[in-house]
Amino acid sequence: MKVLVTGATGFLGKYLVEELLNNGYEVIAQGRNEARLKELKETYSVETLCADLSEMADKQIETDFVIHAAALSTVWGRWDDFYNSNVEGTKNVIEFCKKNNVKKMVHVSSPSIYTEKADRYNISVDEVNKNNRLSFYIRTKIMAEDLVNKAFKDGLNTVIIRPRGLFGIGDTSIIPRLIKANRTIGIPLFNGGKNVVDITCVENVALALRLAIESGSDNGKTYNITNDEPTEFKSILESLFDKIGEETHYRKLPLGLVYFLATLLEGVYKLFHIYKEPSITRYTVLTLGYSQTLDIENAKNDLNYKPIMTLEEGIIKYANDLKSRKETE
Repeated sequence: MKVLVTGATGFLGKYLVEELLNNGYEVIAQGRNEARLKELKETYSVETLCADLSEMADKQIETDFVIHAAALSTVWGRWDDFYNSNVEGTKNVIEFCKKNNVKKMVHVSSPSIYTEKADRYNISVDEVNKNNRLSFYIRTKIMAEDLVNKAFKDGLNTVIIRPRGLFGIGDTSIIPRLIKANRTIGIPLFNGGKNVVDITCVENVALALRLAIESGSDNGKTYNITNDEPTEFKSILESLFDKIGEETHYRKLPLGLVYFLATLLEGVYKLFHIYKEPSITRYTVLTLGYSQTLDIENAKNDLNYKPIMTLEEGIIKYANDLKSRKETE
């Protein structure tokens, strides 16, 4: 069986390619970064496709499955960039699947669409505010999901996966930001860091995506994916920095005031068309300040999903890699 992976040159993409190859699949790795595609080809001997998502609708390629992992995933930027990548890009991948008679398309979405100004626990997949305007990323991911759901109604076999807080070796977002903050201004801490959150080892997400193409009982469904270990935010930080060998430095802040300031800052950036990410955004404040845990029972039951790497194991693996790279610098 052959799987085309969009966004194979990204953080998740590399792990997904490995997961598929280790389980007997042939892989076509799609991306725009020629250097990383060359690295994937040389490392794993996979077929590669250097193409923008805007070109996908016209491609004629024989493949059994498509895992659509490509997206513009960042906190801030231009609306057109988010729309073209996350909405138009998904539309083009759907057209590719239809044109090439793909058996199933698995779409990687995001639980960021659940984000609200409140603690939320055990969130099910249908608890989404479709009018969420917290960020362009959230807005376009909701729109992309709507396209995938429409495609299912039109006859394309689809699955949507919402993995929460990916981390692991190669992560350029969550942990690097925390480390940078810890070494400079201190990590923002609201309400003592007692908010409970879900994060996920990237290896477990790659597993879930493979299971999604293999399962026969998931047609048209959406699944949350986590490590199934809801943990207080401060406890995660203490574990991480203890294993890295660094002392934690916090900056205790009032949640309401910081959210208000973030709202003002975003307003200024929008008014003057500033596309560089603000020092603080509403999404960041809500993510750091409120609890958010997800219900993954359907993934367990339908996909037979069971995490293969614990949170502790993932942190140890990341910390050991970070320390080994320090030693070679």
